[in-house]
Amino acid sequence: MFETARSIKRRDPAAKSLFEVILLYPGYHAVILHRLAHFFYKLHAYFIARAISQFNRFLTGIEIHPGAKIGKRLFIDHGMGIVIGETSEIGDDCTLYHMVTLGGVNLEPIKRHPTLGNRVMVGAGASILGAITVGSDVKIGANAVVVRDVPDGETVIGHRFDQHSHKP
Repeated sequence: MFETARSIKRRDPAAKSLFEVILLYPGYHAVILHRLAHFFYKLHAYFIARAISQFNRFLTGIEIHPGAKIGKRLFIDHGMGIVIGETSEIGDDCTLYHMVTLGGVNLEPIKRHPTLGNRVMVGAGASILGAITVGSDVKIGANAVVVRDVPDGETVIGHRFDQHSHKP
């Protein structure tokens, strides 16, 4: 719990103290409440998990399905409007900015949301859709729409990964 707060303090130049992060950062609160909801989800206490998730959404404006798997030290910066779907997986040390969607593209009860590797940065308004894999150390630009796998180390901008990507 404090590991995430310390990580946010290191990564956000606007954070003045650890105390500020713990008390005033909705992205931090969203991750903590998600971990509680996910605990109940794994116990098949789905109603309790969803109730916590809905409270989290009400409190923070960040919607994380309790089934989503989130790695260590996730930094949700300016998190209003984020949506993270049920079968999403997020690696360690990732950063998500406001209005990011990790969404599904079908209604089948299978893996239908993206998997993000470690140290992925997703810019404001980006949508990553479907059961795709985004490799580690990837940067996704603001408002990008990603519908195909992205290899490690790529930077993705624009509407389609296959037309507008490059290695930094």
